[in-house]
Amino acid sequence: MTTAGQWDPTQYNRFAAEREQPFHDLVALLEPVTGAEVVDLGCGDGRLTALLHQRLSARHTVGIDSSPEMLARTTAHAGPDVEFEAGDLSEWRGVNVDVVLANASLHWVPDHEAVLRRYRDALAPDGQLAVQVPANPDHPSHEVSRILAEEWFGADAPRDPVADHVLRPETYAELLATLGFARQHVRLQVYGHRLARTSDVVEWVKGTSLTRFARVLPPEDYDRFVAEYRRRLMDVLGDREDYFYAFKRILFWGRLG
Repeated sequence: MTTAGQWDPTQYNRFAAEREQPFHDLVALLEPVTGAEVVDLGCGDGRLTALLHQRLSARHTVGIDSSPEMLARTTAHAGPDVEFEAGDLSEWRGVNVDVVLANASLHWVPDHEAVLRRYRDALAPDGQLAVQVPANPDHPSHEVSRILAEEWFGADAPRDPVADHVLRPETYAELLATLGFARQHVRLQVYGHRLARTSDVVEWVKGTSLTRFARVLPPEDYDRFVAEYRRRLMDVLGDREDYFYAFKRILFWGRLG
């Protein structure tokens, strides 16, 4: 699921199966609600939004995303009770929503304390909030990109949103309690992905974190940036087959009332 950037849905979906498991784990945290009004923040191409609607037997579901490339693909998943619209997750506000879900999208948004307060205000009195964010800024795939960005851009380097925005699990737990969520579940989970080669990590991040460079670089410069990124990452990981990609994520859920 996405929020900002120059997104290539085909590139993003190269690892659709691997990206999908955290979504299922997040949805499993939700408690049944009859006739729910649901909002999916960072809906991407809408496929998982439609699945969310079905899983919850929701009355009405709205998927929101800021990527025109992703939203263009949502028509295949829209229906009378499933709608999609453009929106900024950092500014979104709602009223009397039963379920607000943000899967793999909130890390693009700064100031989580303020944003989660707005999301809380959008909920019905017994509403539920469910969020999943990557939590791996210490992985070489992130570290190499930050070092290279500083060399290319200096002080104007596009920031790493995972490093800058994502909080610690215990901080999210404290924040949920402060915001009045009577019940909560917060966990750090490591998802292990078997990739054919270490170089597949480059293809993975081209669909996500490297999009921040695609936004600001001409295509030929972006290709050069990715080539140098690949070289340096392979120096760290080794260019070899059968790579176990340990990917940390934070999942948290809370319910008011």
